[in-house]
Amino acid sequence: MLDVIRLGFSEDLPGGDQHDEFGLPPGPVDYHAAWDVQRQVHADVVAGRRPNSLILLEHQSVFTAGKLTSENERPRDGAPVVDIDRGGKITWHGPQQLVGYPIVTLPAPIDVVGFVRALEQALIGVAAAFSLETVPVEGRSGVWVVREGEEDRKLAAIGMRVSKRTTMHGFALNCANDLSWAENVIPCGIDDAGVTSLSAELGRRVPVAEVIDVAEAAMTDLVAERTSARSR
Repeated sequence: MLDVIRLGFSEDLPGGDQHDEFGLPPGPVDYHAAWDVQRQVHADVVAGRRPNSLILLEHQSVFTAGKLTSENERPRDGAPVVDIDRGGKITWHGPQQLVGYPIVTLPAPIDVVGFVRALEQALIGVAAAFSLETVPVEGRSGVWVVREGEEDRKLAAIGMRVSKRTTMHGFALNCANDLSWAENVIPCGIDDAGVTSLSAELGRRVPVAEVIDVAEAAMTDLVAERTSARSR
């Protein structure tokens, strides 16, 4: 079972969301407020008070920096950055980018790399549902558009942490969000590639509301597979 929590978005979703349940205002979620919710849900999953969970949301515009971020990779204009305890480097979150935080207890022996690779494949499947071919790139996490003669472009970023056998943080899938933020930092510490979105690649606006059901289904399948007794 996967408990899906739809927290806050820039456009109304069919069926609404659960911001009221967590005492949040409507709309994209402040990063610190979402971090409080994530820690609360993580504690509940670890304690067995809540099943494996997936938080889906949009953030208010923010830069976040993982533990490996270097000073020269931070915003060139001095924009504030939230330093967090996930892997990876600096990235941006904001409206019309679908962020997912799978909070999932992994079976022993714990295979964090396997979970991340499976998450990449799930997101590749989401892109394929919109007729966009994406791939993983050796040595670089996330999901990429790779075409001969063109610059590689990152469609989705992934940064995970495991605490008490249970995952935290997750993925950010660019749907219809502004991409100009990438001009202000070295995204994910990678200076020889670009960033992209479903909208940019498909030549039409693809909002989070169009993507979220597909992403939720893909994550539900992923969690069922990775937490089963036969998972490796």
